[in-house]
Amino acid sequence: MKRPEPVQVIKQRRDAALHALVDHVPYIKYLGLTFDRRGDELTGVLPFDEKLIGNPMLPALHGGVTAAFLEVTAIITLSWSYLWEDIESGALEFDARADVALPRLPKTVDFSVDYLRSGLPRDAYARARINRAGRRYASVHVEGWQDNRDKLFAQATGHFVMPQRR
Repeated sequence: MKRPEPVQVIKQRRDAALHALVDHVPYIKYLGLTFDRRGDELTGVLPFDEKLIGNPMLPALHGGVTAAFLEVTAIITLSWSYLWEDIESGALEFDARADVALPRLPKTVDFSVDYLRSGLPRDAYARARINRAGRRYASVHVEGWQDNRDKLFAQATGHFVMPQRR
C-alpha cells in the first residue's frame, strides 16, 4: 500500500503549479496580481497601486484594469481546474529551478464585463465560477469586489477555447 504524501509536499507542489501558471505572464506581473489558494479554490487579488487609477478626479480604477483583472482570474481559475488532477497525482511536476514546459492557457473567445460601480482606490478581489468546461470550450462567470463580498463592483462572463491536452 502506498504511503500518503506529507502535507507539506502536497502544499509545495500546489504552490509551484500556481506560480508556474502566473509568474510567466508579464501583464500579470505588471498589474501586481496574485492568487490566494485554498485547496482547489482560487481568489484573485489586485493590490491597489496609483498606476491603476483611470480617473484621478474620482479616483477610480481604470476600466481596462478591472476587465483585465477579471479575465486573468477567469483564465487562471480555468487552467487550475483542468490541471488539478494532474497536479494532485504528481503527473505534472513543476520545479522552479528547471525550465519547465508550461501548460498552455485557454484562449479568450469573448469576454463581457458589467461595471456595477466605480472601483475604489483599494485592494480588489475576484473569484471565478466555471459554468461549463468541456474538452474544447468553457464558459466562466467572474465576480469582483473590494471591501464587501456582497457588494460587487464588477462582474463578467467569458467564453474560452481550451488548450489541447497532451
